Amino acid sequence: MANSVTMHPIERSDSQTSNAGAAPRTAIAGVSGYAGGELARLLLHHPRLKAVTPTFLGRAGEAEVGSSTYLKDLHPQLATPRDHQANEVYPFSWKRIIDSGIELLFLATPHEQSREWVPEAIKHGIKVVDLSGAWRLRDHVNRGVYRLTDVNPVHAAELQAEATYGCPELHRDEIRHARIVANPGCYATSIILALAPLLQADLVDVEHGIVCDAKSGVSGAGKAATPKTHFMHAADNLSAYSVFGHRHTGELLEQLHLNADQIQFTPHLLPIPRGIMSTIYLRLKQTADGSAISTELQDFYQHSPLVRLHSSPQLPEIQHVVRTNFCDLGFALAADGKRLVMVSCLDNLLKGAAGQAVQNMNLMCGWKEEEGLL
Repeated sequence: MANSVTMHPIERSDSQTSNAGAAPRTAIAGVSGYAGGELARLLLHHPRLKAVTPTFLGRAGEAEVGSSTYLKDLHPQLATPRDHQANEVYPFSWKRIIDSGIELLFLATPHEQSREWVPEAIKHGIKVVDLSGAWRLRDHVNRGVYRLTDVNPVHAAELQAEATYGCPELHRDEIRHARIVANPGCYATSIILALAPLLQADLVDVEHGIVCDAKSGVSGAGKAATPKTHFMHAADNLSAYSVFGHRHTGELLEQLHLNADQIQFTPHLLPIPRGIMSTIYLRLKQTADGSAISTELQDFYQHSPLVRLHSSPQLPEIQHVVRTNFCDLGFALAADGKRLVMVSCLDNLLKGAAGQAVQNMNLMCGWKEEEGLL
């Protein structure tokens, strides 16, 4: 079927997941943000990286200010108990990256910055996991929401064609061999993981329409304050935003092989620090029972250690996934056997950002994808 998902979950083999090769030298650019801080924590505690401390870098324009900055200054929760000058954060510099022998660069940077820096990294033989939206979208119309410009459009188009969408549950094999991994958006991750198994099995009546009602904590908007994320607006409130125009919509269309008439995604801002719940309403093509839905989900995710399935009628809740690297999925099927509600929950800073980036690194290094994440 033209609208069905064509990717298949890929079974892991021992040869692909038990590789004990040398750990790469890593760096994080943009460590000052929320996702950058979580990424620093995960890499510092990763069992494979104990002997290779990551290099921590600021963003472009964060210049020397006369005194050193340390990770604890930006993220006090990462302070070490004894060494108060551990983990210095340096101004971004290609010279430092190259001289340090960096092999894998994480970009927790604005979209425009990532679009500029990825070609430079590839030129120097450095692999990239990009947490921005700069390289996620193949279709130029979908990508237009980011208003990106390229100094060398031809080369950028070549790299765009090469970039792999970093959803391990859909693209494990491609990620293993990628030079550029575009980490998915947090909303997109929650919705794609809920819908991909059902669309691949051709169970969904896409012409009837899919409605995705998604809600996120305030950290999803990033660290820079805005009038909408200010405490006085967000507290004791619930608001919809970017209706018919959210930048993650293109990811849903491309990864789920849908067109804009077949899915409606509306995000909402929750008055909580972190976490996403996506409630997805759809109609099945044929009458089904709950066991058939459970079987499709179990078969699709049998080799996905960071997806947890709830047995109906139990449904996921945000409090059960916050500060974990899991995406929890559950469903409720109406008595008519055709109306289905999927519920998906994850932590937007972990499975929706930094945790998924580490999951992608693990695959790129030939390690088990859950290493350092459980």
